[in-house]
Amino acid sequence: MSEILLGITGGIAAYKSAMLVSKLVQHGCGVSVVMTQSATELIAPKTFEALSRRTVRTSVFHTDRIYAHIELARQADLFCIAPATANILAKAANGIADDLVSTLILSFDGPVLFAPAMNTAMWNKAAVQRNVRQLREDGALFIGPENGHLSCGETGAGRMAEPEKIVEEILRHIHP
Repeated sequence: MSEILLGITGGIAAYKSAMLVSKLVQHGCGVSVVMTQSATELIAPKTFEALSRRTVRTSVFHTDRIYAHIELARQADLFCIAPATANILAKAANGIADDLVSTLILSFDGPVLFAPAMNTAMWNKAAVQRNVRQLREDGALFIGPENGHLSCGETGAGRMAEPEKIVEEILRHIHP
């Protein structure tokens, strides 16, 4: 069974990540979910615990195991961050590890797949594009963002790829 580590950050597209977990489990994958504090403001960890049948982690320190973040990184075949906000892209591109998701990005040795989701203006900012270029140079994988209707009411680039597409991309990398 393939093990997927799924990082969920604080974008409204976090609701799509519930379907992503469900579809990965249906494909026979084990899914361990880690969330930023901002993500927990948008969707409850219990949703992901029910879908993955595993405990969701939200902090490096809220566990009885001192190296839980390292253990999670060692167990996974692929680390997907969906949604990947401008904030997590900046942290990852610059090696900042100040929460569980960003710490895992640094401690994970396998393929890292980002599924960006943000407002079009944010996506088009030079700083965000610079961070994406840096992450690609560092070997990170990307899916999306797609063009479409955004939660802010605008239409444009920034919509997180649909869960089915993300699952296809994950499976492509873990079962080449």
